[in-house]
Amino acid sequence: MQNNINSIVATKDGSNTLFSKLYNQHYHNPDDGAINEALSKHIIPAFTFHKDKKELTILDICFGIGYNTFSTIYYVLQNNLDIKLNIYSPELDGKLVNSLDSFDFPKEFENIKHIIKSVAQTGQYKDDKINIEIYIGDARMHIKGLNLDSFDIVYQDAFSSDVNFELWTKEYFDDIYKLCKDDCVMSSYAIATPIRLSMNEASFYIYEHRPLKRKITLAFKQKQETIGKFVDMDLKKQRNKEAVALYDKVV
Repeated sequence: MQNNINSIVATKDGSNTLFSKLYNQHYHNPDDGAINEALSKHIIPAFTFHKDKKELTILDICFGIGYNTFSTIYYVLQNNLDIKLNIYSPELDGKLVNSLDSFDFPKEFENIKHIIKSVAQTGQYKDDKINIEIYIGDARMHIKGLNLDSFDIVYQDAFSSDVNFELWTKEYFDDIYKLCKDDCVMSSYAIATPIRLSMNEASFYIYEHRPLKRKITLAFKQKQETIGKFVDMDLKKQRNKEAVALYDKVV
């Protein structure tokens, strides 16, 4: 573990997360819990929307400690879902991924230790039902090389825009939009109006959902009535003239 960058923090649900000294933020909200956050803010809403699909291709931005990916597998196994999973995830910190073989994960991941070990050591895992590929490097560069119209789900889970600005801009979401199938759902903990405007100006329809105590954002390429409450971003802009989307900074 990179002790000079990350320190272990226990969370409310008993799972451990990390505090990044580089970004000065936790990887997960300690009050929510790492597993609960992954399940409530990403996995359950996305799988509820895609409840009838037998194969799901997921883009996990960014991999981090792997809770979104590993909790997805845990959720599928716990609920005996007959689904094939293809998970692709960029991550800037290769040493962090390598360290996960010795990370103190919760008991819920006991049955998938072999998957965690493979991902930590090789950046990949594959069997008949699960395919995981981790890319070490710049997420903005990586997503430009992915297949268009190929993803059912996007977990938009980068550090906040205060410190990870480049993964919340309109131009970034333009690239994400091109990767999404017509019925793709993108989930995010971020609910700030500028971020929702960035998504909306990239042609996503914005919905608000409250799975537990905290609101989240769900974004779609098409209007839907399955989950969440539609947020009229044009009306938001009319009511708040000062609200603007985030744009790539011109160098």
